[in-house]
Amino acid sequence: MTTSASACVVLLAAASIALPPFDPDSVLSHLAQTRAVAHPERGEIVLYLAPVDLPAGTVHEGGHGHEHEPGHGEQPPVTLVELPADGSFYGFRAEVIDSLGRPLPAALLHHVNVIDPDNRELFLPISRRVAAAGRETGDVALPWMFFGIPFQRGQRFVVSAMLHNPLVTSYHDARVRVVLQYTPARRPWPLFAGAPFQLDVAFPVGDKSFDLPPGRSERSYEASPAIAGTIVGIGGHLHDYGVSIELANASTGEVIWRAEPQRDAAGRLKSIPIGRLYGLTRLGARVEPSERYRVTVVYDNPTGSTLPDGGMGVVGGLFLPDDPDAWPRVNPNDPLYIKDLLHATRQPKDATVAQSGH
Repeated sequence: MTTSASACVVLLAAASIALPPFDPDSVLSHLAQTRAVAHPERGEIVLYLAPVDLPAGTVHEGGHGHEHEPGHGEQPPVTLVELPADGSFYGFRAEVIDSLGRPLPAALLHHVNVIDPDNRELFLPISRRVAAAGRETGDVALPWMFFGIPFQRGQRFVVSAMLHNPLVTSYHDARVRVVLQYTPARRPWPLFAGAPFQLDVAFPVGDKSFDLPPGRSERSYEASPAIAGTIVGIGGHLHDYGVSIELANASTGEVIWRAEPQRDAAGRLKSIPIGRLYGLTRLGARVEPSERYRVTVVYDNPTGSTLPDGGMGVVGGLFLPDDPDAWPRVNPNDPLYIKDLLHATRQPKDATVAQSGH
């Protein structure tokens, strides 16, 4: 028997061995857990991440801590939370507070991500992105009588955040507070039930920031949605030196939404306009599984040097499916789902072997 034939026999034998299925619970059980508190009288669900210290002039990111200037600190651990009520989300905000609940400078918050590990994303077979906010995002809210994202008591969310402190003041026990605005169940509204979606130039999985080369540069990603429907609201996230962010139908060339960041007096990115794609004469922008959609970011880096992790580009918003029952169920054994969940929960890259034998 030749060497190649022997290798084929070994591979076939290995393929015939039944591997245990990947169990998301085995990953989620290792996360820090926090209790979310519902305030139905004001229509809010509030949750807190663990407090951390932020020395002056430092940047700390997830499990990949890096510092732009001397200093050290802790990053809030990824948190698993169970929702304490039933209802429909229509808005959210994220902020950094001190130990007494007083707001701290918005510059300390780089971003917050909320994902749903038990439901599938629209454009990829990974965990659904529920909400994302950065310092430039501000409060995000849709008309509560018209639009909402249904959720149930006990539904699980995974929450992570990146904090940084470019300021000259150090902060002790700074913590992220996430507020989800919702309409309690058994109300006659919202009129339209939707689902969140995201499309990132760094998809499919892994770190979403990328090194930013000097001068003008562009980065894109294309995908097709799992089902047909309508996008009614959209926003985006960029880093400094971002020129524009855009979502387009790559099959037809039609631009669905494009935004340029607003800047402060120092030229730093301040905010990105929210796109409300509905009005008196239309209800959003159509998307079809038979077509490709492209998210594109443009940067102009004037420093003359490559900036490590200097770029990012993501759009997200509210999607109204034509047939909610047609939305594919999450497949926990999909390789992209596994890699994405391990990354989102900051698990080691080889944790899959330990968790499932994959």
